[in-house]
Amino acid sequence: MVQPTIDNPSDVAKGGTTKSRRQSVTVEALAHKYPVPNACRIDNLIVSGAIQGVDPETHLVPPDLTSQCAHLFVNMKAIVEAAGGCTDDIIKMTVYLRDRDNREPLNAEWVRMFTDPATRPARHSQPLLTEGPSLVQCDFIAVIGRSD
Repeated sequence: MVQPTIDNPSDVAKGGTTKSRRQSVTVEALAHKYPVPNACRIDNLIVSGAIQGVDPETHLVPPDLTSQCAHLFVNMKAIVEAAGGCTDDIIKMTVYLRDRDNREPLNAEWVRMFTDPATRPARHSQPLLTEGPSLVQCDFIAVIGRSD
C-alpha cells in the first residue's frame, strides 16, 4: 500500500513558527535513499523528481522495459495523488529512455493512462544517461485545479 507523506522541513527548521508554501511529497514505498522527496508542491503546482520503474512492493527494478514502464506509470500516479492531484492534472511529462528507438512499451502505458488524445499532457523524450538497471525514468509537472 502506498503511504503518502507531505513534509515541511522548513517549518521544523524555523521552530514551527513559519509555514512554508513549499511542501515536500514522499510516497514511503518510493522514497529515495537520499533525503530527497518524490515531488514538491507550491500552491497548485506539483513538480516531481525522477521517477523510476521500480516495483513499489519488492523495491526491485525489473530487467525488462515493459515491466519498468508499467511500474513507472503506477509510481507517477501514486506520487501525483500523494501531492493532492490526479493524473488529469499532469501537464508535462519528460521521459528518459536508455533506448529511444524502443518506445512501444512506453507508448502502450501512455495510451492506457491518458486515453483521450485530445487531453493528453505534453511529453518529451530524452536519453537516459544514468548507470544501473533503469531503462526508463520520468518526471512530471502538474497543476491542480484553477489558478484564478
